[in-house]
Amino acid sequence: MFKPEVYIQRRNQLKKDVKEGIILFIGNEESPMNYTDNPYHFRQDSSFLYFWGLDFPGLAAVIDVDADKDIIFGDNISSTDIICMGPQPSISEKGLAAGVKESAPADNLHDVINTAKQSNRPIHFLPQYRAENILKIEYLLNIPSRQVNENVSAEFIKAVAAQRSYKSEDEIIEIEKALEITYEMHMAALKKSKPGMYEREIAGMMEGIAFSMGGMPSFPIIFSIHGETLHNHYHGNRMSTGDIVVNDCGAESAMHYGGDITRTIPIGGRFSPRQKDIYNIVTEAIDKAISASKPGILYKDVHITACKILAAGLKDLGLMKGDLDEAVHAGAHALFFQCGLGHMMGLDIHDMEGLGEDFVGYTEQIKRNPQFGICSLRLGKALEPGFVITVEPGLYFIPELIDRWKAERKLEQFINYDQVEKYKDFGGVRLEDDILITNNGNRILGRPIPRDISEVEALASS
Repeated sequence: MFKPEVYIQRRNQLKKDVKEGIILFIGNEESPMNYTDNPYHFRQDSSFLYFWGLDFPGLAAVIDVDADKDIIFGDNISSTDIICMGPQPSISEKGLAAGVKESAPADNLHDVINTAKQSNRPIHFLPQYRAENILKIEYLLNIPSRQVNENVSAEFIKAVAAQRSYKSEDEIIEIEKALEITYEMHMAALKKSKPGMYEREIAGMMEGIAFSMGGMPSFPIIFSIHGETLHNHYHGNRMSTGDIVVNDCGAESAMHYGGDITRTIPIGGRFSPRQKDIYNIVTEAIDKAISASKPGILYKDVHITACKILAAGLKDLGLMKGDLDEAVHAGAHALFFQCGLGHMMGLDIHDMEGLGEDFVGYTEQIKRNPQFGICSLRLGKALEPGFVITVEPGLYFIPELIDRWKAERKLEQFINYDQVEKYKDFGGVRLEDDILITNNGNRILGRPIPRDISEVEALASS
């Protein structure tokens, strides 16, 4: 945890931004794999962590804005629990660590909420993504479960996003801790990936590194020779000489701040000439996109810059044709780059996505473009100092998508389908770094993980 003063200040700011009523936080519970006493690894809700810092199951919390009062709700463990869990701090002791002076048993939360309801006071809560927490809201507020997320507080969401978007120096330190673990994961994968091995051998090794260094994976590891599938969590393929593997992985620090880095690895130690061509296009895109990421610049404009670089490279290879500005405007490049350039990052890898991307990545003035490809851009608004974002261009050759577009003769004035056919077995290339927006530009976070072709080949063939 950070010092108690950090959490006090965050909650005090929340009281200023949410003008009246009760602000309700529901912490996460243990989530059973197949029965109650066999749970998945516990992960606390990120907004609960941000404002209360308590990384334990079975907690809820309330900020009474009008009474200027913070309360933690939870139950002390029983004698039976001590046998399995060992001694644990009391709820009041946990609260004091977060600067909270008042605590109460879990059942008391219902009475506090019921009293507020009877007085017609506003009760603010965030979108819920776990079924058990949706049911808790249903019980506390008498809202049908299917309607819970239709009744969230936009005022509360905006107040949370306004704070969590800007990373403090302490938070940057935690992100860099996560990136140090991420560095070790990537370097091990670069050096250990060999022909004849299965993807799961490397993916399992990287997951073990994360845990052995005091963290955990920040998301399910993507390590696949089928990099054309953007979020491919299957690890059952056997790697062969000439394959390229997209390795998109990261770790969380002990305080759950995350890292998210992608590299593309040549199996056997050498990229083919065709692989080098695509890799070099993506390298130019990430370099130019990082250089363009500065305060005041719309990230959707950085995305478009990267798209034009990708399209220009593909035109040089004969895969695209025609006027590139018109091609990108029409979305022709999205046959090869189907996603957004990047996203916010912090306590969540897609930071605050659970609150609603449009609250986090867009504004009343900057709206999401519904066109295929750019519609998946999670961050479109102007960059500001303190933002931590990912920059992750890629080129992906998805056979089913190519076949569909070709059959529809879609945007054929910009796409040379005869040449594209030759790349249907290619796979994909993605490169990704995490950057902090500074007052004058940006800084790439974490220890540099090689992505220059000569360095990558040297490590992959070592």
